[in-house]
Amino acid sequence: MSLFKARDWWSTILGEKEEFDQGCLCVADVDNSGSGQDKVIVGSYNGYLRIFNPHPVKPGDEVQPEDLLLEVQLREPILQVEVGKFVSGTEGLHLAVLHCRKLCVYAVSGTQGNVEHGNQYQIKLMYEHNLQRTACNMTYGPFGGVKGRDLICIQSMDGMLMLFEQESYAFGRFLPGFLLPGPLAYSSRTDSFITVSSCQQVESYKYQVLAFATDADERHDTEQRKLSSGKRLVVDWVLNIGEQALDICVVSFNQGASSVFVLGERNFFCLKDNGQIRFMKKLDYSPSCFIPYCSVREGTINTLIANHNKILNVYQDITLKWASQLPCIPVSVKVANFQDLKGVIVTLSDDGHLQCSYLGTDPSLFQAPKVDSREINYEEMNAEMKELQKIIREATKTQDILPESEKQRDVTVTAEVSPDLDEESQAIESEVKTGAVPSLTVKITIQSRVKAQKPCLAVCVQAPLAVTCDQFVFDDLEPDSSETVVLSVFLKENCSPPDLEGTCMVSYHIPTGIPRVSQCSFSLPLKLVCFPAQPSKAANHKLTIDTNKPPISFVTIFPDFVDPSEGDQANALGFQFLTGSKTTLLASKTSQRYRIQSDQLEDLWLVTKELIHRLQEHFKKQNCKDFACTFSGSIPLQEYFELIDRHFELRLNAEKYQELLSERAVQFRAIERRLLTRFKDKTPAPLQHLDTLLEGTFREVIALADAAEENQANMFQAFAKLKSATHLVIMLISLWQKLSTDQVAILEATFLPLAEDTQELGWEETVDAAVSYLLRTCLSKSSKEQALTLSSQLSMPKDTSRLKKNITLFCDRLAKGGRLSLSMDSATQPAAAMPGGCATIPESDLEERTIIPGSTAVFASHGQTTKQKSKP
Repeated sequence: MSLFKARDWWSTILGEKEEFDQGCLCVADVDNSGSGQDKVIVGSYNGYLRIFNPHPVKPGDEVQPEDLLLEVQLREPILQVEVGKFVSGTEGLHLAVLHCRKLCVYAVSGTQGNVEHGNQYQIKLMYEHNLQRTACNMTYGPFGGVKGRDLICIQSMDGMLMLFEQESYAFGRFLPGFLLPGPLAYSSRTDSFITVSSCQQVESYKYQVLAFATDADERHDTEQRKLSSGKRLVVDWVLNIGEQALDICVVSFNQGASSVFVLGERNFFCLKDNGQIRFMKKLDYSPSCFIPYCSVREGTINTLIANHNKILNVYQDITLKWASQLPCIPVSVKVANFQDLKGVIVTLSDDGHLQCSYLGTDPSLFQAPKVDSREINYEEMNAEMKELQKIIREATKTQDILPESEKQRDVTVTAEVSPDLDEESQAIESEVKTGAVPSLTVKITIQSRVKAQKPCLAVCVQAPLAVTCDQFVFDDLEPDSSETVVLSVFLKENCSPPDLEGTCMVSYHIPTGIPRVSQCSFSLPLKLVCFPAQPSKAANHKLTIDTNKPPISFVTIFPDFVDPSEGDQANALGFQFLTGSKTTLLASKTSQRYRIQSDQLEDLWLVTKELIHRLQEHFKKQNCKDFACTFSGSIPLQEYFELIDRHFELRLNAEKYQELLSERAVQFRAIERRLLTRFKDKTPAPLQHLDTLLEGTFREVIALADAAEENQANMFQAFAKLKSATHLVIMLISLWQKLSTDQVAILEATFLPLAEDTQELGWEETVDAAVSYLLRTCLSKSSKEQALTLSSQLSMPKDTSRLKKNITLFCDRLAKGGRLSLSMDSATQPAAAMPGGCATIPESDLEERTIIPGSTAVFASHGQTTKQKSKP
């Protein structure tokens, strides 16, 4: 904020609720008085034209009635007002008023008054032009070097320059590559028009080139074009400024070259006649208008720039010389001469605040008013102080921002999952191909202790699961009230889900207006996605989970999947997924082991997770605190890598389909343009099989789109399978290394960073960056590895060899005693003995060779293998 304010010399408010813009202000001796004293001409979007002659007795006086020379309503919005030599046969100044569809030129004259009311002013219409196109702005000048008169150029909203030689219409030209109109100015020195296009380029067009170019009214007529001798409209010079322009001014204060000033949204440019930059100034504010007004020193130009902070800045080239506070944000600024005061700054705001001011050095400082003295009541002050201290102590008791317990929350949300499947399935638009798809009811209750405004409930389950309705909007909840909704969850896509968890989230506002969120999670039963089936003896993938307790009968831990008539003899259990695959669970009769086997690696995950969860719940009910599960087999990395390769292959296919679609789309549009040209031609010409080529290209586009859509569906299923297998690998590593909860969280953040997979940011590059970070920090062998820097940009790799090598090395470092930690202190640690006598691969051999896709990378123990074939 400036210390000094612009000193108010004269000001007024124009009309009521009228709107003004950049072209609505002009200063000139419009009545040709010959005194050199300017008048202020203002036009509004409401159609009012006003002319003022400010002459206060002393600065800051109220507006006198005689200051308003003329006020007339023209019934049409006034876009711009200019004063120039617009009437032939005279060199007197006339007023040009631009409307949306009309250009009017008036003569302003005054009659000497015989009474005390003063002179009388009136305007007379000299001529008008009805426009065929909607106007945007205009400029004027001695086009073509004419002497003693000014011509007018109007830019329309569709990019046509319409030139008028005073009372007659000359010609119209369309600007090439036009999209939206920009500011327009005329340079008399180079006889050219300068504008800023939608491409954020300053463009200059010679008047002679415009005059000899093809007429805009004939450019669509093929026959006329052949007969016409017009040339193509070519730009004289172009300068890319990289932003939209607010205004353009062309000035020349000496006999030297003129300068082109362009005010951008964040920069201020000064250009030479040929488009080269003389200087530019980066602005640290948002400008609203400007005007170059004089040259104080040889070779420099002074400029006024107003901004949206109500500051008027005075620059000498790029040097800030003065800053002054304005009472409003101006949309237009001019410099005028009144009576004996030269260089008055005239500003106009968008709501009609018209002010004439000058720059002064009298600071406007705020002085605090004197406070009435009163006697101090110390007893009341002490009581008030104690009350405030009590409030402060109560507020500082709770250190956390969020409530510590659920009871303290204003709104609580709970989800109750039905133990049984719906008798009548609520599944809609399911793509599962095997029979009827079951659904499960979830009852969600929202309880409010206070008034909750605009509560919204969102229910989210991971795809391929879906809900019958995922968004609910309620009326305001009153204190101690509740709302209940019921919905159903079902399997929508034809693949097994990687997770059976769901989330409910309620967003609302408390009475003070502060937004709050309350949420809860719920678990879905396994029987939602599978049903009991006969156990299978043959399987491609097998896992063995060791426990420290005797095996429990499946009738006890899986009562919803086992027939009670089998009794304790049931040591084999089959799970048939809705997608068609089958998983078998076996309990050893002689040892404390459970085996899970399936033909697909990803199908092992949900059953393994459910088994461990139910075992933990069973022993927890029996108050057995030392129950533990371990895994001493081999991590199925090779099978895991096959899923990675399959997912990455589909990503590559998606990229190829996108490129082919782009090529065919370009070809299709090119053929369309050719055909459109042929159809528009008045002389019929053969299509030369363009229609056949168009139909063939259309079929190719449709076929490629169908193939890309099918590939997208396959990639979604592959990513779901990859997430299931990743969950399984994380669980096996945590059981193998007996990782803590924090270390498992690090593993999940490393291998499951994305909820959705996209072409821009895929699973492979994200996981590779995360694993590489751990290998160079907490799992590094030396400080040399820690010094290596990782690339900060993630991009889709060419293949998965590096990722698979890093994952293999990651498991090997864990096998040698590495510990997962986000702190750098644990980066270099001694090796520890592995539980269960796990044998590890020598790290030197592992790091020296390259992991070849298709090779087997295992960490074997007890002679077990991951991939086995059953004997017949």
